Amino acid sequence: MSDEFMRQAIELALDNIRRGKGGPFAALVVRDGRVIARGTNLVTSIHDPTAHAEIVAIREACRALDDFQLSGCDLYTTCEPCPMCMGAIYWARPARVFFACASQDAAAAGFDDSFIYDQLRAPHERRRIPMIPLLRQDALRIFAEWEAKPDKIKY
Repeated sequence: MSDEFMRQAIELALDNIRRGKGGPFAALVVRDGRVIARGTNLVTSIHDPTAHAEIVAIREACRALDDFQLSGCDLYTTCEPCPMCMGAIYWARPARVFFACASQDAAAAGFDDSFIYDQLRAPHERRRIPMIPLLRQDALRIFAEWEAKPDKIKY
């Protein structure tokens, strides 16, 4: 754990705001005491709702490591990750995540993601965006073929 890495992430977020590149968030991926990737929120500047700082940093780190997992890495992020970023973090499997601000701090600044947690718990038919099952039986063969594939890379 290093306060210095979090300070770097905070400065990166401030720079992102000042340059008008996106929201007030930044993240670093660190391995063996060295920053291997940086990410800032680019949602509005590149018109990509998935371009949160953590996602941007994870993508960059995976490219740098030529791997789809961040084994042995730490993620430093300026705010407690949102549900989307949490999902990406768990799939990437870093060793640890350090965060500065809490989700309540983000909500107070206009970045409230609590409704997403509520939606995830709601039954499909009661979600704000309709989630409608379609052709499940036809699609199950996708998983059957995956399970039979002898050279699959598990993740």
